[in-house]
Formats: sequence, structure tokens, C-alpha cells
Amino acid sequence: MTYLLISLVVAAGAALVTGGILLRAREQENELAELLDLPFGERDVPADAIEQRAALVDTTVGLATKFVDQFDAKGSLARALERAHLPIRTGEFVTIVTSFTFASAVLLWVLTRQWYFVVLAVALAPLAANLFLKLKVRRRRKKLFEQLPEALSLVAGSLSAGHTFLRAIQMMTEEAPAPLSEEFARVLYETRLGAPLVDSLERMAVRSDIKDLEWVVEAIRVQQTVGGKLADLLHTLADFMRSREEVRREVDVLTAEGRISAYLLGGMPFALLLAMAVLNPGYMKPMFHGWGVWWLGGTATSIVVGMLLILNMVNIEV
Repeated sequence: MTYLLISLVVAAGAALVTGGILLRAREQENELAELLDLPFGERDVPADAIEQRAALVDTTVGLATKFVDQFDAKGSLARALERAHLPIRTGEFVTIVTSFTFASAVLLWVLTRQWYFVVLAVALAPLAANLFLKLKVRRRRKKLFEQLPEALSLVAGSLSAGHTFLRAIQMMTEEAPAPLSEEFARVLYETRLGAPLVDSLERMAVRSDIKDLEWVVEAIRVQQTVGGKLADLLHTLADFMRSREEVRREVDVLTAEGRISAYLLGGMPFALLLAMAVLNPGYMKPMFHGWGVWWLGGTATSIVVGMLLILNMVNIEV
């Protein structure tokens, strides 16, 4: 019992220290960003404030950033963090995931005293972090898609009232909730820096990864080329998106049972294996000798393949 408490304290302490250092560094960066947004001379900034970072954070995050740059030359992790709207860099994300992996491995070793659970934690923790990131991206994209028809209707109403397209987007940004207001606010910032409005909207569509928004941008670009009433066009696109969203929700309801079955059937064997390892550690020892290892590997492979097949069957694009 004493070893259990000591191991838990060490694992939790390592995770909390790493998280606390990163959060403190992020708070310092936010404070500097607020200072830099102030008018010149309104608030003095010490010369060493910009360089005030913990040496441990710089070293750890720097090594993690170099690791990501070597194995992720295309920048997919940075794009995923941007789409998920997580205010951290790639090196910080990798550092947090590494700390979480270490804490999970120590906790499973203390609970089970089995080496294969440590290997399982090391293998599954990065996958869990990747799944968490994809889930954040999917939820944010879903919110953006749900808010987009109403935003287009607001812009179309402002255009009908006589406002310019840029002013209509600015008014919509002031009234729309997050995360759509955050994305359009970034579009406005880019236009203030001299970027064309349609190009900024196109970058927003690529950044948010919403096909309907890409169609809207293309329709606006064509309308500005050939002419016509932009308000009527936006009303038509908003009605089309609402119709697609109704069909998508109906499909999600009809396929919910299949997704739940895949998650339950896939997670139940691993949960039972962990429960048996904790309650009766010697029960599964014969399976880790001789042909037992091959049977366990084949069983795990069949479970994963079955989950992927079920999820592929219920994944219906609308």
C-alpha cells in the first residue's frame, strides 16, 4: 500500500509540475500580448519581460518542437491544433502528451504489476491524445457548420438594408456566438492588414475544413465577377445548408446504435482484461506464454478490425 501511494504521488506530481510550468508560460505570453495591443507609451514594458521564460520550459518545449519538425514536415499537427482552437504550440502539446503517458504507465504498473500494461499505456496514450484532438476538431467544426446558416442570413439581411459586404460581416461578428465570431473576427483582422476579403474568407474555409463554406466562398467570388444580388445568393445557400443539416441529423440518429455497439464491443474486452489483472493478477499469466501470446494478439486484431468495420458501415456522408 505504501508503494502504491508513493507511485501515485510521483506520477501525479510529475504531471502537475509539467502542466503548471506550461500554464505559467502561457499566462506570461498572454500578458505580453495584452501589453503589445496597447497604444505606444500607455504602459511601459520592461526590457527583460519579453525574454522572461523558464529555462526548463524552453529546453523541453524546444526539444519537442524539433522532434515534431523532423517527423511532421507537412505541419499536420499544427493545423489540427489550429482547427481545434487550442492555444498551445506543437512542442507544448507533445510535452503534455509525454507527461500524461508517463503518469498513465506508472499508474498501471502500480495497479497491476504487469509489464504489458505499461507497454499498452505507452502505445495507447498517444492514440488517445490524437483521438482527443480529432474530437475537439470535429466538435468545433460541427458548431461552425450549425452557426453558418444563421450567419449567412444575418449578412444577407444587412446587405438588403444597404450595408457593404465588409460592414455586414463586421455586424454579424458582433452578434454571432463563438466559435463562428472568432473565425470571422480573424477574417476582419486580415482585411485590416490589407488582404482581400474573399481571400481571407477562403483561408477561413480551408482552416475550418468545411466544404459548405468553401462553396460559399466560390459563390461569392463568382458573384463578384459576373454581378448579381449577393443577398439573394446568401439566402439560398443558407436554406440549402439547413436542409442538409436536417438530413445529417436524421442519419446520425439512425446510425447512433451502430456506433455505440462498436465502442462497447471494442472496449469491453480490454476493460475486462484490466479488471482481471487488478483483481486476480495470476489469472492471465498462462496466456502470456507460448501460444497464448499469439491468441491474445489475434483477438486484439480481430476486435480492432471489427470496430473499424462497424464504424465504416455507419459512416454515411451527407
